[in-house]
Amino acid sequence: MPELRRMLPSSNALFVFDAAARNGSFTAAAAELNVTQPAVSRMLGQFEEHLGVRLFDRKAGRAVLTEEGELLYRRVLEGFRSIETGLIEIERRRKGTETVTLSVSSAFTTHWLMPRIDKLQRHFPQVDLRFQLISGALRGPVENVDLGMRFRDSEEPYSGGTLVMKEVMLPVCSPTYMSEVEPAEGNTVIRLAETPGDWAADYPKFLTKRRGPSKALSFTDYAVVVQAALLGQGIALGWLTVTSHWLLTGALVPASDALTTTRRICEFLPPRNRPMRPLAAEIRDWIIGQMRSEIAAIDQLYPKLDLMTACY
Repeated sequence: MPELRRMLPSSNALFVFDAAARNGSFTAAAAELNVTQPAVSRMLGQFEEHLGVRLFDRKAGRAVLTEEGELLYRRVLEGFRSIETGLIEIERRRKGTETVTLSVSSAFTTHWLMPRIDKLQRHFPQVDLRFQLISGALRGPVENVDLGMRFRDSEEPYSGGTLVMKEVMLPVCSPTYMSEVEPAEGNTVIRLAETPGDWAADYPKFLTKRRGPSKALSFTDYAVVVQAALLGQGIALGWLTVTSHWLLTGALVPASDALTTTRRICEFLPPRNRPMRPLAAEIRDWIIGQMRSEIAAIDQLYPKLDLMTACY
């Protein structure tokens, strides 16, 4: 911080710079800051002189950032957003509300969490939930959030996570798709684009009784894969961490009597760059408990699958 103070003519220079860069105009920045346009121009001129570089090109009444100006603006914007987030968090805590940020897949959020978000909010009325959504595979570090859902190989070293369930998949489709039996037609297989190989080849037959050549739909977001299955567009490989809600409600049904299991496990990980907050641990345990109860209920609906043994 002493070095930052040395490099700035005044702390106010950053606010003036931000307003001018954001508005692309000294006049608009002056109006926002409730000062005169010459005052903004003078402040930014002193800032540029202090830094020894030009931050703006003045063109026909517009203020266009130079390359150095763009570099500084990106950093200023990041810093201001971080400060603003901290101040908002302090205000919410003062009012009895805490923010908890989850790093989870868009599919889990859409198809498992959203149907029970009201229930979660009633259980944690003081929580303001935020999400860092991942549309593809659940990977990457868990940083700058309170809790992250990730998969890892069970033979890898313990990562400090808490088990959600083992990785278990089941071909699923809508009841409508299941009932539309036309043996001459083939099944439509709905794939996640980055999934290696043809998962449907591991299943010699599906319960739909369609025997014609199969067709395929491919999406890069697993949330869309599940949505397509819900709409009766075909058969998807359903990760139970995502599809268990729809299996329990009957919106999706098993398209096979066989499960696919792997060596991977699904975990909730704490952030690696800060301690786990007690409230985040409570939310983690609530989600895990809800999911386990749901799998137990599906196990009763489809006892042949033996889901509880496979998942835990």
